[in-house]
Amino acid sequence: MLDELVPLLEQLIRFKSVADRPDEIEACAHWIEAWFTNEGVTVHRMDHNGVPSLWVTPEADACPALIMAHFDVVEGDASLFEPRHAEGKLYGRGACDDKYAVALGMILVRDWVKRLRSEGKSQTDLPFGLLLTGDEEVGGYNGACEALKRIRCNYCMALDGGCTSKVVVKEKGILRVNLTAKGKSAHGARPWLGVNAIDRLMEDLMTLREIFPPQKEAAWHRTLTIGRIEGGSSVNQVPAEARAFLDIRFTEEDDAEKLVGQMRGCVQSELEVVSVDPVFDGGKGEVTRYLANLAGDIEMGGEHGGSDARFLMPYHIPGVIWGANGNMSHHTENEHVTLASIEVIHGVLNRFFEAIYKGELVL
Repeated sequence: MLDELVPLLEQLIRFKSVADRPDEIEACAHWIEAWFTNEGVTVHRMDHNGVPSLWVTPEADACPALIMAHFDVVEGDASLFEPRHAEGKLYGRGACDDKYAVALGMILVRDWVKRLRSEGKSQTDLPFGLLLTGDEEVGGYNGACEALKRIRCNYCMALDGGCTSKVVVKEKGILRVNLTAKGKSAHGARPWLGVNAIDRLMEDLMTLREIFPPQKEAAWHRTLTIGRIEGGSSVNQVPAEARAFLDIRFTEEDDAEKLVGQMRGCVQSELEVVSVDPVFDGGKGEVTRYLANLAGDIEMGGEHGGSDARFLMPYHIPGVIWGANGNMSHHTENEHVTLASIEVIHGVLNRFFEAIYKGELVL
């Protein structure tokens, strides 16, 4: 399997499919689409606000189980877009996040369609579907969020996290908030004539810290990250406006609406809610336990990050986040995937789909 998958993955890595290169995202989507077409597989495409998504399903918009992966990546040095091998690992931007999963999904679909045809059947008999999107790294709102409005499934596996020894059944919700503090400008030599907006903003940020527990360890509680601060235009001027951009992660124990109200009640600044995404809770039901047992009775747990799996929640679709081993190298200069772990995922997924196909596992 790897002798076919690795060249696919290497080609995918060479596409600089980052958010500010929509031409590369489009080129990558077109290449994947053409590959499926050349293999005789019917692939559906959606473009929403310029973001391409592709899916292969037994029906036009339905499947028993669904694999999700994404072909967009984060920025990186040009050298990262040329794959390299060392000690059983493939290095490059997207190697583990998430282009190995794209290549794996392509191989699985192609091989199953070939098998079905050899049995006198067709793509309509596939026991699973595949969804590939182009904007996960910037939120997924034009990719998975929109595609899942069109695709029906009973179970989903987002191959975008975890590792061969752990399936993720829960991820924190995401709350994005902007704070804007207003002041009064004055000359820097006479600060008493003005009101420093940065000072006001910093006071508010210190107050908000009281709502969030310390972030010194990987405990399962809500967190606040001050991601960016803007303020002032000249060093010798009292700034009249300052802004902070906040990333908040919350758990199932938190009520996002109440949390926003609590924050608003203790700051002077204007608080703008940019987005609220729910906690992903795929559950630990019978299907998930079956998958975990196939993989060797592996751990089922939570992760602090977010993924496109959260878009399953409005439709009450159970599922997991799982994946090959990248040794926490995602988004780093050392990003890589362990090739042997892809074989593990491939084998487990094939057995999982076989059980669905034979009626041994009902979703």
